[in-house]
Amino acid sequence: MTCSRQGILITFEGCDGGGKTTQLQLLAERLKQAKRAFLALREPGGTDIGETVRSILLQKKHSSLCAESELLLFEAARAQLVHEVIHPALNEGKVVLCDRFMDSTTAYQGAGRHLSLEAIDVMNAFATDDVCPNMTFLLDVPPEISRQRILQRMFSDLDRMEGEELSFYERVRKGYLRLAATHPERITVVDACRDKQTVADFIWEKVQCILPTDE
Repeated sequence: MTCSRQGILITFEGCDGGGKTTQLQLLAERLKQAKRAFLALREPGGTDIGETVRSILLQKKHSSLCAESELLLFEAARAQLVHEVIHPALNEGKVVLCDRFMDSTTAYQGAGRHLSLEAIDVMNAFATDDVCPNMTFLLDVPPEISRQRILQRMFSDLDRMEGEELSFYERVRKGYLRLAATHPERITVVDACRDKQTVADFIWEKVQCILPTDE
């Protein structure tokens, strides 16, 4: 995959409860203060079609959804997001922040669901139109800690993905760490057990290194 050359795509990855959404929001605030043009997105979602797909994927009533259908739905939502939102934003030179992207599929449907990693690589490339993040932050926490955090913040029942067994999330975490070892130039593993401000400061320091200086 080739990384975007105009705008900057920064993604946040990790198991549920790792702090992705919080850190994306904190980075967005820093970019706002720095007067940088940015766009904050989430996967699946970010478009009307993507949000509809998200509801299908997360509702517990769809427990019969097979792994292959799950994979295709994630890729469909991603393709729509890339073509409708991410491509235009990058072409405008914006910093695009995305809560999950292609690495989630490799970790969740590949390592977690045991689907073919080779097939997922092909489908990720197709859905993203060969756009890859310039920088990815993997918010890493042990699955038992992420589960505790999810339960503490719960306002409703666990969704279909959050309700998976702990062993599933152990496989997902291992999948993420394998990705980080394979792509160290892009993926930064962040110890998300630290307090959120320490993590946010670390992320901001890294991001400043890739922000254009000609603005």
